Amino acid sequence: MALVTGASRGIGEETAVALARDGFDVALAARGAAALEQVAARCAEHGARTAVLPTDVTDEAAVRGMVAATVDRLGGLAVLVNNAGGTNFTAPLVDTRAEGFEKVLRLNLVHVFWALQEAGRVMGAAGGGSVVNVASVAGLGAVPGNVSYATAKAAVLSLTRTAAMEWGPLGVRVNAVAPGWVKTELNRFLWEDAEAERQTVAVSALQRWGRVEEIAEVIAFLAGPRASYITGHTLVVDGGQTLLP
Repeated sequence: MALVTGASRGIGEETAVALARDGFDVALAARGAAALEQVAARCAEHGARTAVLPTDVTDEAAVRGMVAATVDRLGGLAVLVNNAGGTNFTAPLVDTRAEGFEKVLRLNLVHVFWALQEAGRVMGAAGGGSVVNVASVAGLGAVPGNVSYATAKAAVLSLTRTAAMEWGPLGVRVNAVAPGWVKTELNRFLWEDAEAERQTVAVSALQRWGRVEEIAEVIAFLAGPRASYITGHTLVVDGGQTLLP
């Protein structure tokens, strides 16, 4: 039984389908029920039972209820993928409003903490489980103009390591994935502009966008039994974007 947040599109959608293909029943969480139903239909093609859980991850009660609903409807929780996140503004540090900073942290970091708390209790009691937190290469270095997002993702990586150490004796693994530039609807404004796209992909060794399927396959690997001796690790999937200082 797996729970994927931000499952209505992009990396989350493809991760849910990859987990269904690997034999997991899948709970799908995001704000839009209609989009989740379409993803559920794709998962069902692989024989998976599904649970559609419309959820606002910035709402603490909703996040904690999401985990409980997964256990109730699917009979347990073996895998949690904290994928929901993003940002819709950039600004220099001195111009970033406190409320904007807090909003981005709530979306990208705080809800991960809530979900981890609930999932950790369930998995610890069950004697095992696996968590994959979707971070970003933005959490690995300085990102001028995007202090909120970079701070949140860096904190997710720290949270991943701490949870892995605390939960290792319980048989619960916790890892993270740090994608580079991935072609999604969230950055359409970049890949629809030829010059912006050229400048974006030029910073990576492979000089192309990552595909959502490529990130999803890595998440599914870390979540499943093939990665049974990996915990506390951040797997960078960026086409060589972070090779240069």
